[in-house]
Amino acid sequence: MPQELHKQVIPYKPKKGENYMSSKQLMHFRSILEGIKVELGHDIDRTVHTMQDEATIFADPNDRASQESDMALELRNRDRERKLIKKIDETIAKIDTGDYGYCESCGVEIGLKRLEARPTATLCIDCKTLDEIREKQVAK
Repeated sequence: MPQELHKQVIPYKPKKGENYMSSKQLMHFRSILEGIKVELGHDIDRTVHTMQDEATIFADPNDRASQESDMALELRNRDRERKLIKKIDETIAKIDTGDYGYCESCGVEIGLKRLEARPTATLCIDCKTLDEIREKQVAK
C-alpha cells in the first residue's frame, strides 16, 4: 500500500537554523508525494489487468457471488486511491504555490513530524482535533 511506500523514506532532519518549509523540505515532501502517486498508479493498473483476466462466468452462483464481492471490494479500494491521487495533486499544487505545510484553518505551521506521517495533511493537529470533535457531535 502507499503508506508502506512513504514509510521507507528517511524522515527529514532540519539543519540548525533552517527555515520551516525550506526548498530542501519542499523537495523532500514532493518526492514522497510523487512516490505515493506512482505506487497508486501501479496498483490501479494491476487491478484493471487482474479484473480483465479474471472476468469468467461461473456456473455456480456461490462462486459468481464471491467473485462479484471481491471485485466490488477491489473497486471500492481503487476509488479511495483515486481520491487520494486527487488529494496528492492538490497537495503538490500547494507546494508549487508556497502554501504547503501551513494549516488551512488557522495558518500555523502543521509541523514536519505530522507531515511525515501524513504528507497530505491540511490542518494542524489542534484544528484537526477540533474538526473530529465536531464530526462526532454532528453524528450523534
